[in-house]
Amino acid sequence: MNKSQLTQSFAEASKLKLKLAEKVVNLFFDSIIDGLKHDERVELRGFSSFQIKDYPPYQGRNPKSGGAIAVKAKRMPFFKVGKDLKDLVDPPSSN
Repeated sequence: MNKSQLTQSFAEASKLKLKLAEKVVNLFFDSIIDGLKHDERVELRGFSSFQIKDYPPYQGRNPKSGGAIAVKAKRMPFFKVGKDLKDLVDPPSSN
């Protein structure tokens, strides 16, 4: 499912006009992005959490030439699945 399909599904389920549903979906994602930009951890209890992880610089390899390259430090968004969602997708076995 892509963003436009999510918006369409949300519009149908909530009986909102498509334009309003699109604004709501965009506001939702923009709120998560804004929190991450401000180094906040965003938690959607039972679904997931988002946070920024800092990765230190390291020596990598150019896959084409095999030569060493310096990879700069970076900050990347990190997604961690919530227990409820994980259990819905892959229910725990009852052994």
